[in-house]
Amino acid sequence: MAVKQVNPTRMELSKLKKKLNTATRGHKLLKDKRDELMRQFLELVKENKALRIRVEEGIRKANSDFVLAKASMSDETLKAALLAPKQEVYVTQGFKNVMSVDIPQFSYTTRTPDENDIYSYGFAFTSADLDDAVKSLSDILPDLIKLAEVEKSCQLMAAEIEKTRRRVNALEHVMIPQTQEQIRYIVRKLDENERSTQTRLMKVKDMMLQQAHGY
Repeated sequence: MAVKQVNPTRMELSKLKKKLNTATRGHKLLKDKRDELMRQFLELVKENKALRIRVEEGIRKANSDFVLAKASMSDETLKAALLAPKQEVYVTQGFKNVMSVDIPQFSYTTRTPDENDIYSYGFAFTSADLDDAVKSLSDILPDLIKLAEVEKSCQLMAAEIEKTRRRVNALEHVMIPQTQEQIRYIVRKLDENERSTQTRLMKVKDMMLQQAHGY
């Protein structure tokens, strides 16, 4: 590995040792963060899979009920029954910080607490299949909102995991080895300088002794 040009001084050596110590601690913390993010991400993936299965099954059932309702009702009656919804849903968004990632938290409220307000029509001219279809859609609403929350959380955590992984790799394979090599380079240079200084001092001492004895 090519050593970046550094001044081989004791002050620079002290700075690099502090830098290496900080980088090593940061590397450990980032690895711990990456591992914890992966653990929580895998849990979210499992939850996401279970939610998606329930939501898709609910939508499939609702579609099946709508097909049956359409077969037993005229198009005009079906359209009129669903033209003016009676119930309203309000979704609010909050955030929860997980390992420095702000993941969304969705909650919802309805305009009225009456469960029968999901039916915006009278029952005289509509079929029970339409009631089942509307009820199926209403039943999957909580899971549908939760699924949106979990899927977005998975996307955000996956992006954070990738960013953390790149930082870990940069520290592990670039910064830490480079700093270690720079420290070794300075230590070698300082040792060489010290040996050279000792050699010069010994020569000066020999010269002084020779002069003292008149050689």
